[in-house]
Amino acid sequence: MLTVNSLYQLHNSLINSSSNLASLALRFYLAPIFWMAGMSKLNSFESTVAWFGNSDWGLGLPFPFLMASLATAAELIGAVLLTLGLLTRLISIPLIITMLVAILSVHWDNGWQAIADANAPFANAQVLAAPEKLERARDILQAHGNYEWLTASGKFVILNNGIEFAATYLIMLLALVGLGGGKYHSLDYWLSRYSTRKCLPLKNIL
Repeated sequence: MLTVNSLYQLHNSLINSSSNLASLALRFYLAPIFWMAGMSKLNSFESTVAWFGNSDWGLGLPFPFLMASLATAAELIGAVLLTLGLLTRLISIPLIITMLVAILSVHWDNGWQAIADANAPFANAQVLAAPEKLERARDILQAHGNYEWLTASGKFVILNNGIEFAATYLIMLLALVGLGGGKYHSLDYWLSRYSTRKCLPLKNIL
């Protein structure tokens, strides 16, 4: 027979299970994203440093070599640690800072949308102007190219480069700060258990 206490225990069990699943999903979703971003910076590091420092066509950030090195290291190391579920809360903090810098210095002036869609909410002036430009581009490609082949992998879009993706990753990282690495499927959990048995001061930071 179901009682209030048994319902409460079932509720807590479901919450704990969903939190663990959410943590695993967030970690495995974000890890390849940051790995690819970090490798992209590393493979063209000189260009990355120039882009960070140039105020005419880049970000105009101070100490561009240091900033590029920190961003690259945070993304690559962060991807590995998120995959392992190791120091999940701690590594989320520099990744959050990286996302905030990207939002404010790269994407903010473009508004919300990553892909221009004039029918979506938060469409700014450049998004509202995108359909006419996209239609003109389609006309040119249909007249002078193999349009069916060109669109076989997907339709053409205009990249608006707004804050949408970076803000989404930021929210996911904030969730990981609260959730941690999760039970059973993270090294944080097993290290925490080990530290509890050995009376080591690790539990409070994992």
